[in-house]
Amino acid sequence: MKVVSVNIGSEREVSWRGKTVKTGIFKEPVNAPIFLGKEDVVDDKVVDRKYHGGFDKACYIYSADCYPFWKEKYPEVSMNFGAFGENITLEGLDEKNIKIGAIYKIGAAKVQVAQPRQPCFKQGIRFGTQKIVKDFLNAPYSGIYLRILEEGKVTIGDVMIPVEIPCGGISVADVHSLFTANKHNKLLMKMAIQEPFLSDSYRKDLIKLSSKIK
Repeated sequence: MKVVSVNIGSEREVSWRGKTVKTGIFKEPVNAPIFLGKEDVVDDKVVDRKYHGGFDKACYIYSADCYPFWKEKYPEVSMNFGAFGENITLEGLDEKNIKIGAIYKIGAAKVQVAQPRQPCFKQGIRFGTQKIVKDFLNAPYSGIYLRILEEGKVTIGDVMIPVEIPCGGISVADVHSLFTANKHNKLLMKMAIQEPFLSDSYRKDLIKLSSKIK
């Protein structure tokens, strides 16, 4: 898996339902390396720390291989790398083959997979339509949020190398599917909730979801 773009965002003010909201979702590719810190990417603006940044969501990675799918689905949207709010765009990323808790070396950093991404209305603002939020949930391309075990620089051309892959475990794709195709799969839901390396916030969302499903 190879880094094809590193992306940084600044704070923007946008209109949402008659109000002005601030967001850092508008990421742009940069030529210089980025630095993965323990709670965020240095110089990348994290506006809403309730849902972004922090130990379990310090860096977001998305697959370059998914861009053709989205460009075909949304041909009117300008999509440079970073369009999904990712700090790192990675060639060869497949969520079906990435396990929660897996540890990788990427550039000078050591990272651990913590959870899939859950989209919010700000992705809809970036795309100019809230339809993308539902489409993103239903597509098997969630991307991955990382914990940073060892801080370090990442640049274009770096490779993400496996260091420690959990025996057994659950894939990012399977966890992501619990909000859509597998929401009635009680066994998979139980496995995900009990997964020790899943982020606490995502676990709480799954517990809440499971309580509503008969």
